[in-house]
Amino acid sequence: MAPKRDYYRNGDAARNARRRNDPGSRARDNDRRHMANKRDYYEVLGVERDASPEEIKKAYRQKARQLHPDVNREDPHAEEQFKELGEAYDAVSDPQKRAAYDRFGHAGLSGAAGGGGRGAGFDDMFGDILGGFFNVGGMGGGRPTNRGNDLRYDLEITLEEAAFGGERTIRFPHQATCGTCHGTGSENGRVTTCVACGGTGQRQANAGFLGMQFTTVTPCERCGATGQIITNPCTACHGAGRTRTMDELSITVPQGVDSGMYMEFGGKGDAGPHSGPAGDLAVVFHVKAHPVFTRKGADLICETALPFTTAALGGKVSVPTLDGQAEIDVPPGTQPGHIFHLKGKGMPTQRGAHRGDQHIVVGIAVPTDLDPKQRELLRELADARGENIDHKHKGVFQKVKDVVGDVVDEYRDRAKEAFGG
Repeated sequence: MAPKRDYYRNGDAARNARRRNDPGSRARDNDRRHMANKRDYYEVLGVERDASPEEIKKAYRQKARQLHPDVNREDPHAEEQFKELGEAYDAVSDPQKRAAYDRFGHAGLSGAAGGGGRGAGFDDMFGDILGGFFNVGGMGGGRPTNRGNDLRYDLEITLEEAAFGGERTIRFPHQATCGTCHGTGSENGRVTTCVACGGTGQRQANAGFLGMQFTTVTPCERCGATGQIITNPCTACHGAGRTRTMDELSITVPQGVDSGMYMEFGGKGDAGPHSGPAGDLAVVFHVKAHPVFTRKGADLICETALPFTTAALGGKVSVPTLDGQAEIDVPPGTQPGHIFHLKGKGMPTQRGAHRGDQHIVVGIAVPTDLDPKQRELLRELADARGENIDHKHKGVFQKVKDVVGDVVDEYRDRAKEAFGG
């Protein structure tokens, strides 16, 4: 199985020890500690949480012009505020990142839902504002990142799998490093430095705007922003350095997982171009609807129809649970809509520390197949309780029989009178 970041954020002692020895893990831990000090992104942009994409873009452009460091050269915090604005816009302007942020806050952008790419900082924001004037592509120094794309796999699971966990194997397509040229894109493994950009992958130009001088940076068109020229392309990958392939991955479904939660597998995304590092794979869970249970967090809700005699007189009934059938005591006089509670029969919470409850909503099952004796008993009960019931609901045969019987009785009475009987 590929290395993965834990679905649950609090690790055990062994994992903590590994993190202490891993500089990358220490950096991620520091990032998480800084999350508590971050401002709300909607507050940074000055918009409501339900703002439309157009409103967010308009608000960002207005604030970007106000906070640009070249406009506020005497403010030592201008660049920091401008970067914060860019980071906020990058998060809420992308639908997938915005959904993750709305659901999990800043922590949601540290995993797959955040896309794994760099935030929109000073260079990206400057390019977005002035791109229409100078065709600005960015302002950062150095070669553009060649990290591979992050991938997402949507995995549908049953409620039972979500409750008790399990093992699943998934197959997914991705870009893998070419096995022939080992990612160089060259048939003989040799590449030359691009003379147009000097191997940086970027071209620079100076421009003026509103009395200010800017250095604009655009990707080098000659080398495709790679900084390298391939003179003899690999025949297997046609110079791309990557080939498309199918991969398999075995995963363990965590207990208590819910729709929208995910696991992240480092290095299982697309391979980076020209031997760059691979992106990550996010497996996003979707729990299928259950025919019996409705889930509300860690609790489960179901319905059951009681026989009307049991509801009136009390008794025991069997109800379904995730663990099998369970028996509940029904007190006499139970009414429709009454809710019974089974403690600890719901979904496991994170890490399975305990389980939620199951709630059974009562309905009454009215019989439709009563025989004549049962009907008569019910009529006697209604009469004893002084209840007004309709006695006229009879079948056609019964109605004919009653009419004939009345006629026969009338002639019998007349005959007795005539003959003195």
